[in-house]
Amino acid sequence: MKKRHLSFWEIWNMSFGFLGIQFGFALQNANVSRIFETLGARVEDIPILWIAAPITGLIIQPIIGHLSDNTWNRFGRRRPYFMIGAILTTLALFLMPNSPSLWIAAGMLWIMDGSINISMEPFRAFVGDNLPSEQRTMGFAMQSFFIGTGAVIASALPYILTNWFGVSNTAAEGLIPQSVKLSFYIGAVVLFLSVLYTVLTSKEYSPEELTAFEEEKVKTTGLRAVIRVPVSSAQFLRNGVIWTLAGVVATSLILLSSLGDQNGQLYIVAGLLLVFGLILLLSGWMTRHSSVPNGMVGIMNDLLHMPKTMGQLAVVQFFSWLAFYAMWIYTTPAITQHVYGTTDSTTELYNQGANWVGVLFAVYNGVSALSAFLLPVIARQIGRKATHATALAMGGVAFIALFFIKEPTMLLLPMVGVGFAWGSILSMPYAILTGALPADKMGTYMGIFNFFIVIPQILAASILGYITSHLFHGQVILTLVLAGCSLILGALSVFQVEDKDDMYKRRKRK
Repeated sequence: MKKRHLSFWEIWNMSFGFLGIQFGFALQNANVSRIFETLGARVEDIPILWIAAPITGLIIQPIIGHLSDNTWNRFGRRRPYFMIGAILTTLALFLMPNSPSLWIAAGMLWIMDGSINISMEPFRAFVGDNLPSEQRTMGFAMQSFFIGTGAVIASALPYILTNWFGVSNTAAEGLIPQSVKLSFYIGAVVLFLSVLYTVLTSKEYSPEELTAFEEEKVKTTGLRAVIRVPVSSAQFLRNGVIWTLAGVVATSLILLSSLGDQNGQLYIVAGLLLVFGLILLLSGWMTRHSSVPNGMVGIMNDLLHMPKTMGQLAVVQFFSWLAFYAMWIYTTPAITQHVYGTTDSTTELYNQGANWVGVLFAVYNGVSALSAFLLPVIARQIGRKATHATALAMGGVAFIALFFIKEPTMLLLPMVGVGFAWGSILSMPYAILTGALPADKMGTYMGIFNFFIVIPQILAASILGYITSHLFHGQVILTLVLAGCSLILGALSVFQVEDKDDMYKRRKRK
């Protein structure tokens, strides 16, 4: 029993919802730093205001993944979560640009990002559920196409509304320009309708069918995706003690040194180590005193026994997402300062620069959308790992090149390399990972995989402000150069990843 090959349009329909999800995500990435600065945030404080986004993903995605793995009703398995997230995100997009103060805007970012994560996480598992291994690269590439397409339009919306339709691009001090507000309203409508389209036009396999597919794969190849052994209470407790002590030691070092005074965000990293240790200790206590399955214990068990391929990809993801997180939060202040020569968010020159950043984001996302059709072709020729490494290296060189450019229109050229890197990040790691995951844990492991996306973002939010202000003396463009170096390290780390699907193909040929 095998999953049937889906037609191009069936893959199109099941991926279309990502158009709206990325519409909201791109509006957030391109405009939230602008909103924060407009409401009075200092450049060095922007990373800590953004930290809501990765922490929300860290919490929400594994929970939603676990819940969707164990959901099956007349609405489906993943699709109910698509719609719940879409409704909440739509409301958040209407409210975000109307935030009256900085702290309310920071809170709205938390709510908006959490809502986007509710819809986004099941979409990743959706491809693994519905497509055979030989179509998964195409499935994730199609998602990447819609991500790029949605982001192109959403990132450029303030520029389009201002220059094509005459919508006001400036406002009094402390107020959000009308061009930004209207962009968020349009994004809310697009997000809701596109997710609804996928829900109405796509079908899902039942849990029984997915189990049968998994058994057939094992029978055909002799390779099981992952062997899951329950973690004992002693193992939980031992690991919990180690991580808790690491959190205590890190907190103590920050308190005893001057680092805490200079960079209070470091307490967040130490606090996360401590919280993770306490969760493991609690899981150990619950395992020892109860035989009833528990969702949190199950997630921690899966984390400690994650497939080897996932651990290898975690290194690649760390360097990749640290770089792009730096880009999202620092491109606007970097370009307005380095190219336009201003840091005053109330001036027309600053807002011209901020709008041009939206255009740059649109270009890299447009390249990402086009690369969705090119990357699978390249991968068939040189393999997914070599394709991903090449794309990341191109992105790293492009980030570094921004330092040497002073002409706004010339900034478009590096965005081509950034776009190829982004398109690959959105597809290749997931295509490689899916072959190593069991069908009944697809959502949970996709949620856990998100840890390795948000942890580098949390680290970046904790240290980039300090690095920018103290080491780079406020030259924000140097932070983007650092991001480029991170991408190059990510490219080098790709070659130590084991692609399970390649093993399956070799076994079948034998």
